[in-house]
Amino acid sequence: MAIAFSQGFACRTQLSFNLPLINRFHKIRPSFTVAAIGSLVESLNAHNNNNDNDDLHISTAKNAKVGGHDEYKPHEWKKLCSKELGIRTSKITNPAKTVLNVLRKKGYEVYLVGGCVRDLVLKRTPKDFDILTTAELKEVMRAFPHCEIVGRRFPICHVHVDDAVIEVSSFSTTGRKFGKKSKSSMRRPSGCNECDYIRWNNCMQRDFTINGLMFDPFARLVYDYIGGMEDIQKAKVRCIIPANTSFVEDCARILRGIRIAARLGFRFSRETSHFLKELSHSLLRLDKGRIHMEMNYMLAYGSAEASLRLLWKFGLLEILLPIQASYLISHGFRRRDKRSNMLLSLFASLDKLLAPDRPCHSCLWCSFRVLYQ
Repeated sequence: MAIAFSQGFACRTQLSFNLPLINRFHKIRPSFTVAAIGSLVESLNAHNNNNDNDDLHISTAKNAKVGGHDEYKPHEWKKLCSKELGIRTSKITNPAKTVLNVLRKKGYEVYLVGGCVRDLVLKRTPKDFDILTTAELKEVMRAFPHCEIVGRRFPICHVHVDDAVIEVSSFSTTGRKFGKKSKSSMRRPSGCNECDYIRWNNCMQRDFTINGLMFDPFARLVYDYIGGMEDIQKAKVRCIIPANTSFVEDCARILRGIRIAARLGFRFSRETSHFLKELSHSLLRLDKGRIHMEMNYMLAYGSAEASLRLLWKFGLLEILLPIQASYLISHGFRRRDKRSNMLLSLFASLDKLLAPDRPCHSCLWCSFRVLYQ
C-alpha cells in the first residue's frame, strides 16, 4: 500500500509516522534544512544543525597522531533530513518494517543503525538491517512470537519474520556493556541534552565512523555525532576511537574494515591503515568459525575480487589464505599490482552474479580456493 508522506512525498511502505514519542526522549522538530543532494558531495557540510538548543560543536574523539598528522578532529553534531539525503524507505525490507512498526506502536523509540544507514545514504542495497531500540530485550521478546536472545558478552535479539532474521539491540544493553569504560573517555559533553547523549554514547561504541549513523524512519532524521557523513563524502574508512585501541578491543574489526572498503571502493584513513597493518597478526586470536564467517561476508556478496586485493595489499592474505598468497607470489604479483590472473578473474566473474541481497553459498567460493591448493 502506498502511503503519502508530508510535503507530497510518497513511497511503498508500512511505516507509520504519526505515533507519539516515549517520555524518555523529547520530541524532535526537524526545523533545519540541508542542501538537496543530487550530488552527495555538495550537501554534507552545507548546513549546521539549528534544532532548538542542539546546535552543538563538540569533539567526540581524542587526537591521535601518526606520522605527525592529526587523525581525529572535532565534529559538529548533525541532524539531517533523510528525504533531502535521498533516503528511500521503500528500500527497507518488509521484515525490518514489521519490527520497526511493532516496537513503535508499543511506544518504544526505534532506529536503524550501522551499515544499513550508510548504504541507504549511498543509495546502495543494504546486506541486512540492524535495529536499535529503547525497549529492553525481554520486552522485544514479548513483542514477537518468534524471537530469541543470542550472545553472552553482548546479547541481542534475533527476530524471525518470514524467512528473514532481524537483529535488534537495546540501548540499555549497550550501556551495560560499556559501563566499565573509563569515565574520562565517555564523559558527557557539555551542552547536550539527555536524548543526544544517549544516542552519542551508543554511536561511540561502534567500529567505523561511516557505520556510526542512526536513522529514525518515523521522524525522518539521520543523526551523525562522529563525522560519518563527512567520511562518506571523502570515501574514507576511519575508526571512531584511535585505531590501535579499536583493533585491540576487537581484532575482527580489521576484517570488517577490509570488507567495507572493498565493497564501497573506499580508502582507509592514514591512522587506520597504519594500525591495520601493525596489528594484522592479532587475527590469529580469532577462532576458525569467526574467520570463516568474515571471509564469507567478503567473498560471497559481490566484492570478492576487491577483498582479495586488499587482503593482499595489507599482508593479510598470507595469514588467512597462505596457499592463495603463495599463488600470487609465484605469479610475480606486487602489493599494488593492478593486473589480474586466473584466481582474481574467477572471483571477478563471480562478483558479477552476486550482490549484498543476493549472496552465494560459501561452498562456491570455497571451491575456488580448492582449485589453488
